[in-house]
Amino acid sequence: MPYFNINRRNFIKGATASLALTAIGAQAVDLSSLAPKPYRVGLIGTGWYGKSDLFRLIQVAPVEVVALCDPDQNQLEEAAKLVSQRLKTRKAPRLYSDYRKLLSENKLDIVLIGTPDHWHALQTIAALKAGAHVYVQKPISVDVIEGEAMVAAARKYNRVVQVGTQRKSTPHLIHAKKNVVDAGLLGKISHVEMCCYYHMRNNGNPPTQPVPAFFDYDMWTGPAPLRPYDGLPHIRWWRTFMEYGNGIMGDMCIHMLDTVRWMLGLGWPKRISSTGGIYVQKEGKSNIADTQTALFEYDGLNCVWQHRSWGAPANPEYPWAFTLYGDKGTLIASTMQYDFIPQDKDGQKIHQDVVYEKEKYPEDLTEERIELNAAPATRLHMLDFLAAIKNKTKPVADIEEGHISTASCILANLSMQVGRPLVYDPVKREIVGDSEATALLTRPYRQPWVHPDPKMV
Repeated sequence: MPYFNINRRNFIKGATASLALTAIGAQAVDLSSLAPKPYRVGLIGTGWYGKSDLFRLIQVAPVEVVALCDPDQNQLEEAAKLVSQRLKTRKAPRLYSDYRKLLSENKLDIVLIGTPDHWHALQTIAALKAGAHVYVQKPISVDVIEGEAMVAAARKYNRVVQVGTQRKSTPHLIHAKKNVVDAGLLGKISHVEMCCYYHMRNNGNPPTQPVPAFFDYDMWTGPAPLRPYDGLPHIRWWRTFMEYGNGIMGDMCIHMLDTVRWMLGLGWPKRISSTGGIYVQKEGKSNIADTQTALFEYDGLNCVWQHRSWGAPANPEYPWAFTLYGDKGTLIASTMQYDFIPQDKDGQKIHQDVVYEKEKYPEDLTEERIELNAAPATRLHMLDFLAAIKNKTKPVADIEEGHISTASCILANLSMQVGRPLVYDPVKREIVGDSEATALLTRPYRQPWVHPDPKMV
């Protein structure tokens, strides 16, 4: 059987990043034309992924990091030191514990938001009002109406908002979309499966303890419920609580659903249903589902999600992945690789691995906790973001697309909560024929924080 393989080592050997990305179908961006002077940048949330996003931006564009914000003084000061080392400058960024003060005291071109999910809406809207373009991590919100308000604010203030769903900028997935999906090799696609089987659900029982002096826990919590303090919430502890996010559905399904929607040109699902709960890992404090199945229905197409934070993956080669089933072939893909298997036994299989750029960006190899497989995708995502700012166009992961993917995952959780399928009307911003579920589209905020209103941003 014919077999086509692009090996990552041979693929990027001796090639610059722009040439490599262009070769697989991504659009090259002329860095010299992006801005006449360095972008003035602020970062809100200096933890793992906030710094990672900032470092990827620094690698592809002229940047002046004006200010950093974090309620953890130790984390903030460490981030400032690392940023100064990256930029090789003696001019240290200004440091803040309150993002509102950062935005009021600095005129910024770009604000990166790498805070926990419960902060994304308020900080994005505030940055847009301050005149900045925004790169916000996914999921964009913790409730549906937050997302509606973010879209409304982006349009009202005429600013670019790129969502960190960088699978749309992942080189091997761009190749799969162009050379498999768009080329028609799958034929008619009528079923999609998506999954995550990572053991990623923290489930400990740490004791309540005093809040350390360097950490402003009240500010970190913001509009979310104030849980008894049981240790620094950084590095995934916060993700194990629904108070701050939407569980594995909101964290991991959004990436796969967003990628599938992009590949197939899908909008809002017609109907969403979900079942699941805490079936196995009941011993700890975690209140997110350890087992969940969701169905996103489109005309003539079902997209099914499954996650388990226990047991073995269905396919060890693809523990976090999506599969497109067509009548002419199957495409299975992840952040690491993809495989096309034709239905015809004499057809040509296609395999491609993730693209690394270790030779061009050797600093990747010494960066703590970097996701090496995601770094090229995030760099390309940043370039797309900057091109959209320059050209006054929508980026590949525009806030509205991020909202649809985020809200669909939130609606799956709400379906699991109320025990019935849900149909969302994005024009009326309500669950059709279901006042109980409609009331759940907005989470209550802890005072004095005020929930954003799409009509009043």
